[in-house]
Amino acid sequence: MGRWLRWGMALTAVLAVGVGVAWLNRTTILSMIARAQMPPVGPNQPVTWTQGPSTPAEGERPPNVVFILVDDLGYNDITLHGGVADGAVPTPSIDSLARDGVAFARGYTGNATCAPSRAAIMTGRYPTRFGFEFTPAPVAFQRMVGTESEPGAPVKPKFFADRLSDMPPGSTERTLQAVNTLSMPASEVTVAEVLKARGYHNIHLGKWHLGGAKGSRPEDQGFDESLGFIAGGAMFLPEKDKGVVNAKQPWDPIDRFLWPNLPYSVQYNGQPAFAPRGYMTDYLADEAVAAIKANRNRPFFMYFAPNAPHTPLQAKREDYDALAQIPDHRTRVYGAMIRNLDHNIGRILQTLKDEGLDRNTLVIFTTDNGGAGYIGLPKVNAPFRGFKSTFFEGGIRAPFFMRWPEVIPAGSTFPYPVGHVDIFATAAGAAGAQPPSDREIDGVNLLPFVRGEAAGRPHQTLFWRSGQYKAVMDGDLKLQVNEARDKVWLFDLAKDPTEQRDISASDPATVARLRALIRDQDARSVKPTWPSLLQGPVYVDKPGGVPHLAGDEYILWDN
Repeated sequence: MGRWLRWGMALTAVLAVGVGVAWLNRTTILSMIARAQMPPVGPNQPVTWTQGPSTPAEGERPPNVVFILVDDLGYNDITLHGGVADGAVPTPSIDSLARDGVAFARGYTGNATCAPSRAAIMTGRYPTRFGFEFTPAPVAFQRMVGTESEPGAPVKPKFFADRLSDMPPGSTERTLQAVNTLSMPASEVTVAEVLKARGYHNIHLGKWHLGGAKGSRPEDQGFDESLGFIAGGAMFLPEKDKGVVNAKQPWDPIDRFLWPNLPYSVQYNGQPAFAPRGYMTDYLADEAVAAIKANRNRPFFMYFAPNAPHTPLQAKREDYDALAQIPDHRTRVYGAMIRNLDHNIGRILQTLKDEGLDRNTLVIFTTDNGGAGYIGLPKVNAPFRGFKSTFFEGGIRAPFFMRWPEVIPAGSTFPYPVGHVDIFATAAGAAGAQPPSDREIDGVNLLPFVRGEAAGRPHQTLFWRSGQYKAVMDGDLKLQVNEARDKVWLFDLAKDPTEQRDISASDPATVARLRALIRDQDARSVKPTWPSLLQGPVYVDKPGGVPHLAGDEYILWDN
């Protein structure tokens, strides 16, 4: 009996150690589960873009439209607004779009995270109108972010395992590809579909993140050619490539998930995945240049959506080496990514000029949401408070520029709030295309406003919603409602543009009036296509990697 008891005790000890090791390495284990079922990635293969006519058609030609949507760019990341490391990283190409066109002083994203913003852009509609309320993410990712927090964090995240039964079929499988089932409804009409009806050849490059279900992929939604990644992102180079310099954020569960799980791959028109050629942003710009040349003799719409400067933070070594004046490694890597991004945007603009297309091309530039706090850099959205995932100005106020030399006066500034929802109607208006009339379009054509043909505000109100976290801007008054905290913030942006003075307690009548606007908007929205699986704190005034203390301002974010 004694021998059996000793064996039992030994086995219990081994199991306890195993469970402890498993818990300490749960991030690695979850990542391995997802990674084991990644689809294979083939070697690089050349892309041959469909060639347009050998000569231009006679008569007046509608403008080309080039829409550049970058990923997680902070308001302060361009030198026009200050720049990385107090201007140590020049962004002349991005800045030139404001100098040679119009800068929207109050440009707002469709949401505080990427996928709903992209849905708002593509459709001209609030994504809550069609259930695309949250950013698609693998369940393993949601579980990790919903159960792990930074060391010592006073507020812990939650993962709602009981909601898994309400997820769409196939979306809970332990593969990154399962996320593709979380898709924008195929019934939505995109700007690409509207322009295609006008005779445009449509090209998508880079990030899609609107789902991979049949009918929702870019080639199903009006794009003739698509080269990029359907899910949320990709590596810029393999982690151990000699040409890359990496910066990791060990405190951040998002970062810990991305490094082992993101592929270094692209797809062309739904064909099997293959490796790109070199650094991802360079590769996408190479192909954008080739696609412009192939289509120079016909009207085209190009949606250029690189995943820079989103994490994982990976810089090309030559860009990193060019910023030796920046002492902090993480800031230097991030700045090098911005430097490379600006260079490649410059290549696209130069190609338009070289091909004689720039004067009759509408170029639109913005980012999907504000800079992320989890990268650990405090000034990405300066002078505004808040980061990605919050509806403070830092999470939703974005660089937003348009250039069309034949139409838009150079050096213009537009003072009133505009949003991502306006890109659809503006591009359609430039092309002479008609938006669909069988649904409500929330955006407006901004061209008459920037040309002085229409006066006043394009919008009296703008709305944002991520589950129980909601916001409305009515004129210059902005109310945020965080129902999970039973907390509201009210700011008068005309007097307090950086949201330093919450006036909700002193103006309950305005709080009640704006809450009623949110309720009315909710009544015109639909139930999310899938539920929020996680809820976690996002701090307003401190980035990741620094101690968060009781009393620090935060919001609870649903996804």
